[in-house]
Amino acid sequence: MPDQARIIDGKAAAAALRAEIGREVAAIKAERGLVPGLHVVLVGEDPASRVYVASKEKLAAEIGMNSVAHRLPAETSEAELLAKIASLNADDTVDGILVQLPLPRHIDTGTIIDAIDPAKDVDGLHPINAGKLAGGKNGLVPCTPLGCMLLLRQALPALSGLEAVVIGRSELVGRPVAQLLLQADCTVTIAHSRTRDLAAVVRRADIVVAAVGRPHFVRGDWIKPGAAVIDVGINRTPDGKLVGDVDFAEAIHVAGAITPVPGGVGPMTIACLLRNTLTAFRARRG
Repeated sequence: MPDQARIIDGKAAAAALRAEIGREVAAIKAERGLVPGLHVVLVGEDPASRVYVASKEKLAAEIGMNSVAHRLPAETSEAELLAKIASLNADDTVDGILVQLPLPRHIDTGTIIDAIDPAKDVDGLHPINAGKLAGGKNGLVPCTPLGCMLLLRQALPALSGLEAVVIGRSELVGRPVAQLLLQADCTVTIAHSRTRDLAAVVRRADIVVAAVGRPHFVRGDWIKPGAAVIDVGINRTPDGKLVGDVDFAEAIHVAGAITPVPGGVGPMTIACLLRNTLTAFRARRG
């Protein structure tokens, strides 16, 4: 086994995926005169959300999609936001709707997600899409879990029969990525803060997906030699550095393949948002 794990380059994978989507968008425009449309709704002035929305706009425009951001003031009421979503649901030029989270405290996130047309829910969070995923049916899949799976398929020649441990049970990442791993015929364990002897559970895994939001939580000696490690965590340390949920400096000497932070799963999330917009376009328009 090599002294260091192979780095799973999320930046390169995301760039390749965006280029592929761009070619398909150009072909659709040339053949049918139509352009997939992604609309992002941002409520308030959260700095991280503003940067993220601007990046989505820029990358969508680069591949030839119609990209529109609806920036609403922080005092926007829940009723006003629901009215905006209703108008986007009814607009046939809109293929994908994403409401940037987190929302201001006076707006109920679940109510807003439930209001989005499931056929336009490119975040894959609507209960209908979650139900389709749980049932193994075609629907729109949350972007980060989808990105995790695309990176895993690059890192491993075959997933069938492998043992996977997902650390974290959130509706955004942990649960959907576990469903996707099940569909790939992995044997899946969802571990979390109440799991007994978590280190021993992780040591069984051929695949580790860490999504707990705690810096350097997963230690190198938890990793089975040669395992593929997908680190979803993005944590900022007191000195301003971005680090993952896995102790990269330790794990790189044990794992067979590992995603860095930054430059691993993060770039794939926006690329998969664009892919979901194209998927929604096709499903809606044939």
